[in-house]
Amino acid sequence: MLQPFLRTLAVCVFVAAAALSAQQSPPPKKVAAPVQSLAPPAVGVSAHRLHRLHDGMKAFVDRNEVAGVVTLVVRDGRTVDIHATGFQDIDSKTPMRTNTIFRIASMTKPMTSVAVMMLYEEGKLFLTDPVSRFIPGFKSMTVAAAGADKPVAAQRPITIRDLLSHRSGLTYGFMNGGAVGSGYRKNGVTDGLSTTPMTLAEGIDKLAAEPLVAQPGAAFNFSLSTDVLGRVVEVASGQPFDVFMRERIIAPLRMVDTDFTVPESKWSRLATVYSPDGAGGIRPMKDPETFGNATFSPIAYYKSRTYFSGGAGLVSTAADYARFAQMLLNGGSLDGVQLLSPKSIELMTRNHTADLPPSGLIGPGTGFGLGFRVVTDIAQTGAIGSDGRYGWLGIYGTEFWVDPKERLIGIVLAQRYPGSPVAAAFQPLVYQALVK
Repeated sequence: MLQPFLRTLAVCVFVAAAALSAQQSPPPKKVAAPVQSLAPPAVGVSAHRLHRLHDGMKAFVDRNEVAGVVTLVVRDGRTVDIHATGFQDIDSKTPMRTNTIFRIASMTKPMTSVAVMMLYEEGKLFLTDPVSRFIPGFKSMTVAAAGADKPVAAQRPITIRDLLSHRSGLTYGFMNGGAVGSGYRKNGVTDGLSTTPMTLAEGIDKLAAEPLVAQPGAAFNFSLSTDVLGRVVEVASGQPFDVFMRERIIAPLRMVDTDFTVPESKWSRLATVYSPDGAGGIRPMKDPETFGNATFSPIAYYKSRTYFSGGAGLVSTAADYARFAQMLLNGGSLDGVQLLSPKSIELMTRNHTADLPPSGLIGPGTGFGLGFRVVTDIAQTGAIGSDGRYGWLGIYGTEFWVDPKERLIGIVLAQRYPGSPVAAAFQPLVYQALVK
């Protein structure tokens, strides 16, 4: 089932891309947290055209391709549209609500990347630091070179920048059907999507003992790099990763429903994850359930854990994640809380893979920054949008993006694996609603 996931990522990327401006951008305008606006025309959005967005999402529900969807659009700091359609759970007929909680999976990666950049600004690490400065197990890495009888020595250390831009040589076990992925599975390296008795430190030490799929810096491989960064945050800050995230990012941004687990008091708001039923519809995912090399735990993993995945661990809501996205759009600040400098956001949203061959996971005309997909040529994407947009998506069917040029944030949340189709349709339906 790996191929449906790769195709989904490729489609989402192709449709959801925007080009990175080659010119120096002016300092971002700082605005307050997204607030509800009942007058979309005040910020150049057509209320009439927003109904096309609602109808488009409802069509996926009507075709039984997804159970339900939440969409959110922010412009100029105003939530001009937040809309829920379908069901949070089909069997119980629980309607989808705008405050439904979703497993955001890889949308955790941008938040972890912000944590790393906060420590960079505090002088606790440098982007050029070898990861072995914080995790000794990465000191003498080997690479599973094509045609070689055994792994060869890495030509240079993996750096923090390599981890942020996914050019570390690491991979995901479920995405690699070769010797390296087999070694991950055989030796118990977790993908961060299912339950494990390991701590983050134990899991990353297991990962460090495995060979790389490429020389550090030589290729883009979407990977467990961000889980490694979570462990770097622990060592560099002196705090457990989950505590750092709660105290330094989640609480200051007042993301009240974002965490690594869902408390019992909120469990009724957690959306059910669905998968294709083989007959053209969908059915609830089991726990655990395996698709190819990927094993998921959509229920137990969110009740209690010891492994806090920096790449896939969080749950959130549309309104919560909008606060994080608005902080990015503001240049690192929100409601008087300054998490990062505008210059750090600028660096994070530049293309750090320009010297590498194109990757199917990023898409035509695009590259990868420090935690986000970025785009270098809007024409190559073949998608409506604008230069300078950045964002990322999650394996369960979630996506967000930030468009600095249009002062626009888009968030679409669904729960389906593999092959959630809604993100590809979401982007043009948002941009067509802009009238000035």
